Amino acid sequence: MLIRTFLKEIASFSKRLLIKAKSLSGQILVNGAPQTVRYILQEGDVLTVILPKETIAPRMQKENLPLDIVYEDDYLLVVNKPAGIATIPSTNHPSGTIANRLLYYYETKSLPYTVHIVTRLDRDTSGLVLIAKHQYSHSRLSVLQKENAIKRQYKAFVMGHLENAFGTIHQPIDRKPGSIIQRAVVANGKRAITHFHVEKKFRDYTFVQLQLETGRTHQIRVHMAYIGHPLLGDDLYDGISPYIQRQALHCNKITFVHPFTNQLKVFQAPLPQDMLRLSSQV
Repeated sequence: MLIRTFLKEIASFSKRLLIKAKSLSGQILVNGAPQTVRYILQEGDVLTVILPKETIAPRMQKENLPLDIVYEDDYLLVVNKPAGIATIPSTNHPSGTIANRLLYYYETKSLPYTVHIVTRLDRDTSGLVLIAKHQYSHSRLSVLQKENAIKRQYKAFVMGHLENAFGTIHQPIDRKPGSIIQRAVVANGKRAITHFHVEKKFRDYTFVQLQLETGRTHQIRVHMAYIGHPLLGDDLYDGISPYIQRQALHCNKITFVHPFTNQLKVFQAPLPQDMLRLSSQV
């Protein structure tokens, strides 16, 4: 097998990572000697790939702020993100993000990495975020994500009472015409599938469990609003509520097979206080 084929099909190298390995700053060695990706691997060969040093974008500042790390190994981290904190910097929120905090944490541990977010959450959504520690881990985890092998479970409170206890919303999502922020169900949008399960009904809202099969921007928020039950507190999708001041959405569970150890990994995070208060009302 060609090195190029091995790296792409067996080692899960992305196209971008393969380009980096072939660059002047990278190295591809077989039994310690430089080779091109056209070399045909033989039984017993030792293949070594040295990737260029990772660089941190100039706008990414290191910040010494709290970081709730649920799990960490040489390849990945799982962080429990509070509501009100962005995952990565943006024009409106250039600092204080999970990414800024990670960069400082990496510096304290002498880890030469930049930030590689695998599963991102909206600023006002709380819960678990999966992060690849380095560029090769990111490539491997991205393959799992594309194969829907990273299972994400959410808990949410939605307005009203759903007609069915179980269901699947299979409606395409894309940017809402005329808006740069909002998404909507549109006929020519991208494939989006959300599964829901009613857990408990309250006086005028419902506690639901949701499972994502795809990961479109605002997917749960758009799908629940589409079926007439927007998330409680979601002012972007008609869910304004006196009970909570942000969308009542929390990623409580992530499950996947670790791409380097082949172990099944299951991580969970309890509901934050603002959502716990909702579950105590009658």
